[in-house]
Amino acid sequence: MNINKFDEFIIITTKLNEIGITPLLMGSVGLEVVTGKDWESGDLDIHVPGDERGWEVPPDRNIYNWSEIEKLMMNLGYELVDLHEHEFTKNGLSVEFGIIDTLPSFAGIALEDLELQQTRGAQYYLLNPKQYLQVYEASSKDSYRANQNNNKDLSKIEYLKRIM
Repeated sequence: MNINKFDEFIIITTKLNEIGITPLLMGSVGLEVVTGKDWESGDLDIHVPGDERGWEVPPDRNIYNWSEIEKLMMNLGYELVDLHEHEFTKNGLSVEFGIIDTLPSFAGIALEDLELQQTRGAQYYLLNPKQYLQVYEASSKDSYRANQNNNKDLSKIEYLKRIM
């Protein structure tokens, strides 16, 4: 597991909690926390409340409290590099924000089924293995994501099916 990325997630989450946001840790870093296996995560994916229509809404309005999140990230030394992807960078680490409210329509995961976690006082949600499987199966059907990840999702799907 990449401790540095998870530690950075906890720092960001602590600040998000201070403004009333409980994020969801997504992507390979979250999967590393759940499985204890190193998935060679390339970035940090954090989902926060937003418009369930996702990309249909302009990027400066589809994440709720975006201006506060942007200010918080800049105060932590991050630079916004892509508004459409809600991507920030600092010291080579990319942090991207997604919309937690798209999970039901994207992967069939009810928000009330997310598991609340706490680490060093920071509160966040984390998917369980079954929910990760649902997300990666949905993602594997997305041709853009399949091309971008060189089918890395398929190995995650196979692994999750094996451990369940």
